[in-house]
Amino acid sequence: MSALANHAFAKMNGIGNEIVVVDLRDSEAQGRAVVSAAEARAVASPAGAPYDQLMVLQPPRLDGTEAYITIYNNDGSEAGACGNGMRCVVRRIFEKTGQTSATFQTRAGLLNCWQGPAPDLYTVDMGAPKFGWQDIPLAEEFRDTRYIELQVGPIDNPVLHSPSVVSMGNPHAIFWVDDVNAYDLERFGPLLENHPIFPERANITLAHIVDRDHITIRTWERGAGLTRACGSAACATAVAAARLKRANRIVEVTLPGGKLGIEWRERDDHVLMTGTADFEYEGRFDPALFASVA
Repeated sequence: MSALANHAFAKMNGIGNEIVVVDLRDSEAQGRAVVSAAEARAVASPAGAPYDQLMVLQPPRLDGTEAYITIYNNDGSEAGACGNGMRCVVRRIFEKTGQTSATFQTRAGLLNCWQGPAPDLYTVDMGAPKFGWQDIPLAEEFRDTRYIELQVGPIDNPVLHSPSVVSMGNPHAIFWVDDVNAYDLERFGPLLENHPIFPERANITLAHIVDRDHITIRTWERGAGLTRACGSAACATAVAAARLKRANRIVEVTLPGGKLGIEWRERDDHVLMTGTADFEYEGRFDPALFASVA
């Protein structure tokens, strides 16, 4: 039987990024805490709890951490990082335990989290960005990843071109535009996400620099589609803009679902993301959801 059958979950969102949090650290679930791609897709179905990301808390693998978190996109694929989802996890745990700080392990590494500057704000240390073409990863060498040769449309008049690429635990490509709403991201997003230059696919972001302290973005999220918010994309965009000397290292990023504060900390290059996390409802997964899952 699936570890998720009849298990409690919390439906939450991080500035519009739809998140489901499941805690499988209890003794009953520990022996079968692995969730398959098919189970993750079942949860995302209309009969389950549709989400952008599913955050599954498993027993800690390292001393000093609260949990190992596996992150699923709604197509069942695994994500290395999800900043908005981490804030939802943090709120859930802090409200239950009274903690104000905690460390979690994900596929992308260790993430330190703490209560933000206000009671309804949570900060996630997303770690240091990676810029090497092998680390993002890209399928071929680019010595300077502040811009790479990639475009949509005719060679002499491309619709989109020359994105910055960054890894924030997952691959990101950021296209700089004058108006993020002037492009059909639902059309271009899937094509660019699956472009051969990205062997692990990529998150695709349209970004407009309002001024040195403010950036506006829209994102097509790898494995999830058009999203109202992507925390790692906000981090990647802020870093890419600072690398290009077009923005400061502390910026406000506006997404369709709300705003995030992003700081690319100078002393260690870690990226700090601060924002809200909203609780929607609690429920239990109907075992029938997983009846046909092998």
